[in-house]
Amino acid sequence: MSKLRIHSFAVSIDGYGAGPNQSLENPLGIGGVALHEWAFATRTFQQMFGGDGGSTGVDDEFAARGFANIGAWILGRNMFAPVCGAWPDDAWKGWWGTNPPYHTPVFVLTHHPRASITMEGGTTFHFVTDGIHAAHKRATDAAQGRDVRLGGGVATIQQYLRAGLVDEMHLALAPLLLGSGEPLFAGIDLPGLGYQCSEHVCTPNAMHVVLTKSKEQSP
Repeated sequence: MSKLRIHSFAVSIDGYGAGPNQSLENPLGIGGVALHEWAFATRTFQQMFGGDGGSTGVDDEFAARGFANIGAWILGRNMFAPVCGAWPDDAWKGWWGTNPPYHTPVFVLTHHPRASITMEGGTTFHFVTDGIHAAHKRATDAAQGRDVRLGGGVATIQQYLRAGLVDEMHLALAPLLLGSGEPLFAGIDLPGLGYQCSEHVCTPNAMHVVLTKSKEQSP
């Protein structure tokens, strides 16, 4: 059965999944890029963009797990574009250039309709205006038995957690403090929703934590 999984979502020690004042210049908020330094040096990340080399080991193993058996993605709008409101035009096609790293159908949550965009490498962006459940169903159908990866951002993850739809979540706790931004678990009772820590591994760059949802709590 297809699962909804979160992988490699970086969080600061004080619980922020993005820094303050997100913008085109700071898509992850001020200081937010530093949350992901654990991933940048890995072989998996380097190969995503056609590079050679990169580190192996635990950090790379966790990064690679996030692409195994994934047949579709779901993204919040900010993970696709830096603008809010109606689409000004069709020029913006995502943060990643002509060949995004998804290589599957990607379902972007938005309140504003837009035609699907076919990119290089097998990525097609579809824009979903009728909510998280509709996006989940469309992504699950598109995955054809494989799992769906939920990419974020923070508000999108919170909605899916509260709806009880996330089966597994890998967090990378970065050794830094942001002080402000978007708190990932504010107002969310993870044990009450049925989550427990099933794995945790420390490296010099991050503490990797996997939370899994008990089958008894599944919707």
